[in-house]
Amino acid sequence: MRLEKREHTAPLALLLAPLGALGFTLLVGALLVVWAGAPVARTFLLLLQGGLGSVFAISETLTRAIPLMLTGLAATVAFKARLFNIGAEGQLYMGALAAVAVGGLHGGTGWGLPLAVLFVLMMLAAALAGALLLLGPALLKVRLGVDEVVTTLLLNFIVLLLVSLMLDGPMKDPTAMGWPQSVALLSELELSKLIAQTRVHSGLLWALALAIGLWTLLKYTVLGFDIRALGANPRAAAFAGVPVTRTVVLVALLSGGLAGLAGAIEVAGRTSYLTLDMSPGYGYSGIVIAMLAALHPLAVVGASVFVASVIVGADSMSRAVGVPTFIADCMVAAALISVLVATLLTQYRVRWR
Repeated sequence: MRLEKREHTAPLALLLAPLGALGFTLLVGALLVVWAGAPVARTFLLLLQGGLGSVFAISETLTRAIPLMLTGLAATVAFKARLFNIGAEGQLYMGALAAVAVGGLHGGTGWGLPLAVLFVLMMLAAALAGALLLLGPALLKVRLGVDEVVTTLLLNFIVLLLVSLMLDGPMKDPTAMGWPQSVALLSELELSKLIAQTRVHSGLLWALALAIGLWTLLKYTVLGFDIRALGANPRAAAFAGVPVTRTVVLVALLSGGLAGLAGAIEVAGRTSYLTLDMSPGYGYSGIVIAMLAALHPLAVVGASVFVASVIVGADSMSRAVGVPTFIADCMVAAALISVLVATLLTQYRVRWR
């Protein structure tokens, strides 16, 4: 068996590929539900209702989707340039740590700065913290050939240890009754709610604006062309005059900055303080979302909402029919694999001999 590049892909194949991937995902989910001893139709209905069946469900799905969009965008721009950033989780926590340091560690005085200036400084500090955390592995990659997958992955654990140290030390909230959490942001620095009596905040608008901005950058700018050329063929891009080192550095700053902003927006929009369990793996989920979106910034929005609705709906599904919530994780993984295989088959045909 071998794969042969298709000279032309029929429009019908491009239409059927995502439908086939969706069908495979539903089949995997149905088999798992049957294995758990629950009715398939009712379980899927509860999953849908739990994620999108009411104003509260939609608000929770959108709230969960906001950090997923930002980490998905971070993975998208990095993977476009073949910079395999596996460290968005650590970059998210570094951004949250920097946001709390600027927005909370001043005893409520704000260092005498206007609130608008302090808010901008808080977001810039978060983006810079995430960007600098990825800059090191990026430079090691282009200068010494060090595998960025290893360095960015290991940095996640180092950052979590640093966050634990800070939460039990200089940034610990003295009013938290011994619970390891940071001091809270100034209430004036928190993001406003988009829907009353829900947790949906204006960070959603930030995420949508950044998705549009990243799409514009990749499609219409010289830097975007350099990123796409570097991702398509690094040696050919270098031969054609693309500044490889500069492009990788800019991609690292952009990708890490987006992940850092995810941490700041999560703190300012949802929690108002930092804890070690603030992220249930948003950084790693961003990789899945980027691949589901085929590395398209605008498709990241839809992929984030899909993954968030499955995760949120799984909670109510689990309570109602008694099936494990891990079925949702399996369905997301099956969706990723099926989308990748379907995309592969639209570009290549299988030859048997």
